[in-house]
Parts: sequence; C-alpha cells; structure tokens
Amino acid sequence: MRIALGEEAVGEVSTRFRFDPQRPYEVLLTFHLGRPDEADWVFSRELLRDGLTTLSGQGDVKLWPAYCPCHGATLHVALESPHGSALLEVAKSKVQDWLDRTYAQVSEAAEASCGPTDAQLAALLAGGFPTD
Repeated sequence: MRIALGEEAVGEVSTRFRFDPQRPYEVLLTFHLGRPDEADWVFSRELLRDGLTTLSGQGDVKLWPAYCPCHGATLHVALESPHGSALLEVAKSKVQDWLDRTYAQVSEAAEASCGPTDAQLAALLAGGFPTD
C-alpha cells in the first residue's frame, strides 16, 4: 500500500489483507514491519465492503473510495491509534477482487450464522453488566 508521509511525500508499506473463514465477519490488515513481529488491524468485512463505495467507519478505521490521477480508482484507509495515525491508499480493484474471493468462501448470508448478530450484541449490552 502507499502511505502518506507528509503533504507531498508518499511511501510504500508492505501490507496484506487476511481472511479466516472461521471468522468471516472480520478482516485483518497486516503490516510487515521488517521485524519478526507484524502489526494487525482488525475490522469488519462489512466496513471494508462499504468503504469501496462510500465513506465507511468511525473512530480507529475509516475507509472511502477516491480517484488518483496517477493510480486511478483507489481505496483510502485512515487508521488512528494512541500511537499515531496513517493514511494509506491501495488500488480499489485489487481490494474488490480480494473481497469477492472472501464472499465466495463465506457468503454474507452464511456470515450471519458465524457469530452474534448486531441485535444480539445490543441486547447483551443493554442488559448491563452483572454486579456482585
């Protein structure tokens, strides 16, 4: 992925999108930092899907489509953490192709049966936390 290093400076960072069919509701964006460890950002597959067509996300991860005269249709990925922020750019077609392959493995309909639904999580959180 390309990474903004300043107003006019752009660099390259080695990254990889990963997907586990056992956890189809999430994707991992792995940064290879040239060290034995890697840095992973985990976010929803739905967030990635939506980010290909419109501004998606809030907080730590935001995605949106863009057009770059040099690179054509792109996906922008903005990451925020207590340690800093990054703005990345990748070819939209590459992400779309990768995402299509994940949906071929586990459809959106099948994903719903792999974990709690939003309604189930909301009900759990609405019930509060037990006290002693």
